Amino acid sequence: MDDFLALICPNSPFIWNGKRYSDCFEDILLGVGLNIVTTIIIVVLGFKQKSGRGVQGSDVQMTVPEKSVLYFVPAIGACLSVLEIIFVWKKEHNSQFVGYHKWFYSCSELIVWTNIILFSKCGSSHYIIFSRVLCFWWILKPILGVFRLVTTFPSLEVSVCIVESLVVLLSITYGTAINVIRVKRESFKRSLLGDPLLSYDSSLEEGGHHDLETNESIWDLMTFKFIAPVMNRGVVKQLDSEDLLQIPTNMAPSSCHDIISSCWRAQLTNDASKPSLFRALCSAYGWSYLYLGLLKVINDCIGFAGPLLLNKLIQFLQQGSVTSDGYLLAVSLGLTSIIKSFLDTQYSFRLAKLKLKLRSSIMTLIYDKCLRVNLAERSKFTNGEIQTFMSVDADRTVNLCNSFHDTWRIRRTGELLTYIRTLKMYGWELIFSSWLMETRSLEVKHLATRKYLDAWCVFFWATTPTLFSIFTFGLFTLMGNQLDAAMVFTCLALFNTLISPLNSFPWVINGLIDAFISSRRLSRFLSCPEHRSNVGDTGSSSSSFLSKQPDSSQRLAIIVQDVSCTWSSSDEPPLNMVLNHVTLSLSKGSFVAIIGEVGSGKSSLLYSVLGEAQLAHGYIYCDGSVAYVPQVPWILSGTVRDNILFGKSYDPVRYRDTLQACALDVDIELMVGHDMVYIGEKGLNLSGGQRARLALARAVYDGSDVIMLDDVLSAVDAQVAHWILHNAILGPLMQGKTILLCTHNVQAISLADVVVVMDKGHVKWLGSSAAFPISSYTRFSPSNDLDLTSKNHRESCSSDSSSKPKEQSLPEKEIVHSPEIAEEIVEVELRKEGKVEIGVYKNYAVFIGQFVTVAICLSAIFMQASRNGNDLWLSYWVDTTETGQTVHSVSFYLAILCLFCAVNSFFTLVRAFSFAFGGLQAAIKVHNRLLSKLINAPVRFFDQTPGGRILNRLSSDLYTIDDSLPFIMNILLANFIGLLGIAIILSYVQVFFLVLLLPLWYIYSKLQFFYRSTSRELRRLDSVSRSPIYTSFSETLDGTSTIRAFKSEDFFFAKFIEHITLYQKTSYTETVASLWLSLRLQLLGAFIISFIALMAVVGSHRSLPINFGTPGLVGLALSYAAPIVSLLGSFLTSFTETEKEMVSVERALQYMDIPQEEQGGCLNVNPDWPNLGVIEFQNVTLKYMPSLAPAICNLSFTIAGGTQVGIIGRTGAGKSSVLNALFRLTPIYSGSILVDGMDIKNVPVRELRTHLAIVPQSPFLFNGSLRENLDPFKMSDDLKIWDALEKCHVKEEVEEAGGLDILVKEGGISFSVGQRQLLCLARALLKSSKVLCLDECTANVDIQTASLLHTTISSKCKGMTVITIAHRISTVLNMDSILILDHGNLAEQGNPKVLLNDESSLFSSFVKASSM
Repeated sequence: MDDFLALICPNSPFIWNGKRYSDCFEDILLGVGLNIVTTIIIVVLGFKQKSGRGVQGSDVQMTVPEKSVLYFVPAIGACLSVLEIIFVWKKEHNSQFVGYHKWFYSCSELIVWTNIILFSKCGSSHYIIFSRVLCFWWILKPILGVFRLVTTFPSLEVSVCIVESLVVLLSITYGTAINVIRVKRESFKRSLLGDPLLSYDSSLEEGGHHDLETNESIWDLMTFKFIAPVMNRGVVKQLDSEDLLQIPTNMAPSSCHDIISSCWRAQLTNDASKPSLFRALCSAYGWSYLYLGLLKVINDCIGFAGPLLLNKLIQFLQQGSVTSDGYLLAVSLGLTSIIKSFLDTQYSFRLAKLKLKLRSSIMTLIYDKCLRVNLAERSKFTNGEIQTFMSVDADRTVNLCNSFHDTWRIRRTGELLTYIRTLKMYGWELIFSSWLMETRSLEVKHLATRKYLDAWCVFFWATTPTLFSIFTFGLFTLMGNQLDAAMVFTCLALFNTLISPLNSFPWVINGLIDAFISSRRLSRFLSCPEHRSNVGDTGSSSSSFLSKQPDSSQRLAIIVQDVSCTWSSSDEPPLNMVLNHVTLSLSKGSFVAIIGEVGSGKSSLLYSVLGEAQLAHGYIYCDGSVAYVPQVPWILSGTVRDNILFGKSYDPVRYRDTLQACALDVDIELMVGHDMVYIGEKGLNLSGGQRARLALARAVYDGSDVIMLDDVLSAVDAQVAHWILHNAILGPLMQGKTILLCTHNVQAISLADVVVVMDKGHVKWLGSSAAFPISSYTRFSPSNDLDLTSKNHRESCSSDSSSKPKEQSLPEKEIVHSPEIAEEIVEVELRKEGKVEIGVYKNYAVFIGQFVTVAICLSAIFMQASRNGNDLWLSYWVDTTETGQTVHSVSFYLAILCLFCAVNSFFTLVRAFSFAFGGLQAAIKVHNRLLSKLINAPVRFFDQTPGGRILNRLSSDLYTIDDSLPFIMNILLANFIGLLGIAIILSYVQVFFLVLLLPLWYIYSKLQFFYRSTSRELRRLDSVSRSPIYTSFSETLDGTSTIRAFKSEDFFFAKFIEHITLYQKTSYTETVASLWLSLRLQLLGAFIISFIALMAVVGSHRSLPINFGTPGLVGLALSYAAPIVSLLGSFLTSFTETEKEMVSVERALQYMDIPQEEQGGCLNVNPDWPNLGVIEFQNVTLKYMPSLAPAICNLSFTIAGGTQVGIIGRTGAGKSSVLNALFRLTPIYSGSILVDGMDIKNVPVRELRTHLAIVPQSPFLFNGSLRENLDPFKMSDDLKIWDALEKCHVKEEVEEAGGLDILVKEGGISFSVGQRQLLCLARALLKSSKVLCLDECTANVDIQTASLLHTTISSKCKGMTVITIAHRISTVLNMDSILILDHGNLAEQGNPKVLLNDESSLFSSFVKASSM
């Protein structure tokens, strides 16, 4: 045995050589032994499969990356093994001693890779390669191989060292790959047996791209050359969405949604009690992430090769050898950097694609859920919270980033933007902004805490190199050891490698916590029960929706059996029933009128049939398709045609008939662009009547079996109501339909087949209209509806529209051939061109503060100088030690090192905290100024700007300014100063580097110019492409009940997918452009490293007259050159990212330049002004836009103090414009308005509005207590508040709901529309103003309540000037005076009773028409 061991390991002990295990022992045991075991496992598995199961093909299921790993890696391994054998043979050929153990190891390695190649070609390769035994063994084999490499590395020759390292790297790659593929394959097989977790996961195949990536060559994909056409266009022009790259098919939002929805459904099925979005995401994209993990492991392993090669090179330089090993090491350093550059960019590219898939998956999942969750279930979350899910939680979950926005900011801001017109009329914009500022101040406190913690992290991150050097080398020398250049600068290089992951660890943990919280919040929302319309099982519970009609009722359209409903969600106790044991059966084709007082349950009955309310008891059945028009019409941002078609195909004949039946033909004919005119957000450029008729036209055109109309007639005047009642609701287009109409219209009630009277959630009376005591309902209203307000002067409906419908309807040719391009009313979002202007940076510096800016810059410079001084001193110490010229003690060198460390730490601390403080100051100032500018903007700005666009600036852009921008600017400054320091050191150490500086700077500047031109445009496109997502999402939240009723979920989801696709394309193009630059910069850095290393080797041969420095300085240069690869890329990336982030400042500054309301006024009014209430209009002309005709034309009238005046007129006559002018919401073009003899233009606008009281047409309640809603300034005691509620006949409902401290849900959803209007009236009465304006405040209340209210106003408002925009004759009959407007002119004025007796008066003709 001894002779055998002596033969294998001559001149060497077999096991222990006195210091460590011998080379022979490690080669035999950890080399040959492992390879023999591997070969045996492969051969046994191969023959077992061949004899047992036969050949089984499986390559058809293998993806391109799998095949490349399984075939390409073993081939490289075999080549490297042959190279090792050549090295051993060459060494022996040169008469150097080579032990047999070296031959055995090299040959056994070749046998292993050869066996793998051979067995991979057989049909049953999947059974052999992916067997549990071999996969487990291949985890153990590389670990032992790494142990062998680490122990033998110092003794290996340079060439052998490089080859051995590559062999171990290949083993790690191959072992990781086959394990990942095996686990994925087993999961895929399980999914085929019934678990759908990965059934859709074609995206796991990272090689399975389509479209652009498939058509490009591998070289173009590796170098990102396919982005070149986009970048060429970006240099010469402003990029548009058509210039962007096409996203691969597997990144399409629809594909991503299919994957995540499948996995989420599996979660709901497998773990219904506690489904987890995080687990669903892991199921969908977990294996893709594991593939990326493999790539990351390989990349990081190669990263550690740099410092090890650096060690070898410095040792070579110290020895002064003249062999070619130095050149080999120098070239290897450069090649390592090049390989790492390609792997690094490919990893980043695939990670970015995975994040984009995750983002679109989560966003589409949230949107789809919103479409399918009914209003009762959604009541657990405010709209602001749900918007936060989309804008914040989706990004948190995807990016694992720190995000601080909470739902209260978003909610308050959303309410502010939605109700800005009403807030301005109340004069409440300041109190709302103060509430928002309180929320913001809390947010800033949290932000400050985190920023200062971040500053500590930055401090430790920046001081780590100097701290590491002083502690490591100080302890090393104090223990009696001598510093060595190779050891010192290898350690420095390794320190630099470890610093980033060590210091990012706190952020990673923080991000994981944030992601976990966001994922849990999203899981809670996504697990809400979905909307069930006509779906259910009668036997499953006491309450259900029936999918089949009961056999006993074949001719019934709707069956409501013992139904009790609530607005509570399913996981809350069913309190405050809105319907109580309601039983109702309605025949097909019947016209049903549902009537009742305010809050009686009319709308709730419709919502219950639609499935929007929570069914606590009983069952509901609805036969056929449904169309629905809500009480507050939901209008899309889009054309008139889009709103009517609602995703249905265009039928020109039915479309024309629908317009005519709904009296929209004349309106459309007068509009610029006809039916292709663009309607702004919430129908801002339509009047109330037009919005109602447009929503009705949608239902008529749809042609559903059941039509549900919630009080559509109250929004139009009497003649139009008469027309649409007979031609639309009861016209030929609705023949045979079942129609449910909630109404107060007496004509409609008298024409109904069935009348349902609701009272406090019960059916009080049910029967035919003939049997209904109509007199009891009409005794409060001698006349019918007259009119409802208009916000737009352009609406016109002819007085004889009912008698001449044919002449006034829009001709067919105009409908069929109307313009195909939408006429834009909403302004297109501005997008600047070119680079971000220097003024934007200056403005940001001003926001930070000049002193803080100077402190940041100076501290950064001194910080870098002290760090460079520290390293130079270390280099000097090493050189004096090696040459034996030490004249000072170790303590002296350490003292100087400590001094540099202390100075570096001080300036680092100053820089970190100055940046944190400056960033906070900028965040506070930008937010405050932006909010102030928005608060003071005129109403017209909000009419022309979608809320989503403004919310984008107040959420995404402000988040960038708060958090991302200071962070990236800090990195930019550190990178710039760091590069400057490196350039100075390299120029000092190696003179030839100065020769490189000029061409390098030229190449660098060309690259950055080429890239920045495109990146700016892409970031601007990215910002603009986000706005439609938020706008569409916010709009959909308001109209989900309508969307579900029309079964249009798929249509709206497809539209949302289009918005997400554009966002994906922008982000994808931006990512590829960034990586295009990153790769080229890293290759530039690799060239610098190779140059410096080669020059160092050339200098060591003393073949040039120029001295290249001492080993210490050369080691310092090489250690400084190593990080230049990442630092160059990081600098330009941070510079570009800073410029991108500055786009957010640019966008915020845009809104700081918006027009402002005229706030000023030279007169200070008394607290009791106006004390008389006299209002005079003197030749007032008002235009909403300079290009439009006047809404009020040379209008003059006087309203005596203490009188009650009604303003009536047809839709578009200018009634609401009178109030707009009085409240200065729109500046008047000419003329003057006097209140108590004082020109209101001389009164500060907020003073004016706070001294006038108004009840707006659209009731406004915000999220908060009822007390806050009624008296936000806390000016009234409870007794006065209750008295006002009693006067408005809503006291009883408030008491039943829980009193003044009840929480009013967002938008006042817990109250009916009528109750909301009564609460707004109570709010106005509490104001005790001398002037009270009522903008159709009784539009949505029943006739009896309206009559009582006007009686209350007449009796309780004695001495007050009451201006009422009326829509009912009964409203104005008992007033002191009326004004009749027509197209902005005063057509008639006088006492209504006098005018009524004058048959020639306009008022008399109105009354006659309304009684038809």
